[in-house]
Amino acid sequence: MLDKPKVSAVLRELHPSLGGNTFKDSYVLEFLGLPPEHSESHLQKALVQHMKTFILELGGDFIFMGENFRLQVGSQDFFIDLLFYHRDLCALVAFELKIGKFTPEHLGQLNFYLEALDRDVKKPHENPSIGVLLCRDKDDEVVEYALSRNLSPTLIAQYELQLPDKKLLQAKLHELFNDGVMVDWESQQGGEV
Repeated sequence: MLDKPKVSAVLRELHPSLGGNTFKDSYVLEFLGLPPEHSESHLQKALVQHMKTFILELGGDFIFMGENFRLQVGSQDFFIDLLFYHRDLCALVAFELKIGKFTPEHLGQLNFYLEALDRDVKKPHENPSIGVLLCRDKDDEVVEYALSRNLSPTLIAQYELQLPDKKLLQAKLHELFNDGVMVDWESQQGGEV
């Protein structure tokens, strides 16, 4: 609730009304039942097997279009891990899965996929394609630097295989209360909680 998704300036410009409900900074994928050590292919297979639950975690308006979505550029084939369409944004959304920590070079691969989608798959009435790098971990400062000059509509999110520790959740709730968010909510409710 406290963390806003890390999105590129281009994505903010294309979709200024992009709300906190469209994309998240972190996704909890506890429903997959994956062990802490897993491969990208196991993560992808588990997400496809639990697609209904995954779409509920993503939020409304996502339509699943395929896994290992094939793009042919020149004489080579490339494959997007998961491809969705977002009805409200009228855009293709490519998910690239990374089981490790985010590194800036991941953006190069995703930007290439977005260019191929926009040139060869996107329909004329649709908005530019959006890329989501879903990583196991990320350093917010590295993400900020990587996205600052990125010219593609992208965002970096992380996933967790289980809910955070109870003490961490309590600390986040305390932070939420102290930031005035709950104070504003209380005043709207007539001071009663």
